[in-house]
Formats: sequence, structure tokens, C-alpha cells
Amino acid sequence: MAKIALFGANGSIGSRILREALDRGHQVTAVVRDPAKMTETHPALTVTTGNVLDPESVTAAAKGQDVVVSAVGGGDGPGHVATIKPAAEALVAGVRALGDAAPRIIAVGGAGSLRTPGGSLVWDTEGLPEFLLQIMHAHGDALDFYRTVGDVRWTNISPAGTIEAGERTGAYRTALDDLVIGADGKSRISTEDYAVALVDEIEKPQHVGERFTVGD
Repeated sequence: MAKIALFGANGSIGSRILREALDRGHQVTAVVRDPAKMTETHPALTVTTGNVLDPESVTAAAKGQDVVVSAVGGGDGPGHVATIKPAAEALVAGVRALGDAAPRIIAVGGAGSLRTPGGSLVWDTEGLPEFLLQIMHAHGDALDFYRTVGDVRWTNISPAGTIEAGERTGAYRTALDDLVIGADGKSRISTEDYAVALVDEIEKPQHVGERFTVGD
């Protein structure tokens, strides 16, 4: 059983991570700005108030945990720009303050910086709307920051090109920096199977200090 502090537990991805972790017997502390909005209940769930953009708040939430998971988003494009990299910086600073007792960080990433079969990056695809490019580059900037961090254990998990609610199959494929493409030429993962992959990484670490990606 792992002790997990989860930021973004109310979101579309975070709520699936929360359920997956609880279903597997882990102890989860959901760190949210407004506990009244947390509708999930479980004997192994604790809900506490915190702010992922405040290093001191991160330190308080991370103390005594085995892993801190960040599934925060930013809503629209500008919201992601204002949230994703600053959250990464606050998470690292907050965890670092715990020294030798620092838990590992696992952060939900983006697909924009993954390589396509043609060798270009996803965010170089023609015709992408500006708000989507902002979201992609916000995650890319956070990943660039994580890659400068050598004294805190971190993992960044990029989803497939499309991630949306669907079926939990428990099956997925992984890669490092290349988009995972299905036999039909599409790149996709359900939020449920993404959560499976993330909790698998908590239970059996394979990618400490690097980014990896998952697809069906």
C-alpha cells in the first residue's frame, strides 16, 4: 500500500487516478482548494485543503507520503500557461524541502512534445488551434523544467494524442518520447487506462527521472 497525495483529484483524469488508487488499496490524500466540492468518499481517502502553486502548501501535503501525484489542469489555454509549469516548480520546491524524506513526484503531462512517426512533434501539426498549442506548450515547458531536476525523483506521463473517458481495459502500451500509435493509425487512451498506467508506475517504478507515454 502506498501513501499518495493527489492534486487535481476532482478533474477528469485526477478523478480516475483517485478511483484506481483506492480500488487497489492505496491510501490517498486528495489535496483540493475546496473540500466541499469533493464528492468521492472511501475509508482510505482523506480530503485536505491545499494549493499546488504554493511550495509551503505542497510541503505540508507531501510530508509522510510515498508519492505526490499532480493531475492539475488549467481549463483553457491561458489557464494552462498560468498553472502547469508554475505547479511543477512549486511541486519540486515543496518536495525538496523535505530532504531525505521527500516523496516521488508523478505528474500528468501532455502529448504535444511527442514525436510523430514522421519525425516531427505533435505540436508542429498544421492547423492546430491557438488554445490547444498553449496547452501543449505549457506541458512542454513543465517537462523541460522537470528535466533540469536531479535531486528530486520525478516522472512525467504523457497521454496519447487523444485522451477521453472510456473503458478500463487494463491494457496499454508505452514509449518514451514517441507517440504511441494504434493499428488503425490513431493515438488514443482512455482516462481509465491512463490511470491504470499511472498507478502501475507508482507500484512498480520504471521511469524515475524521465517522461514516458501511454496509448492503447
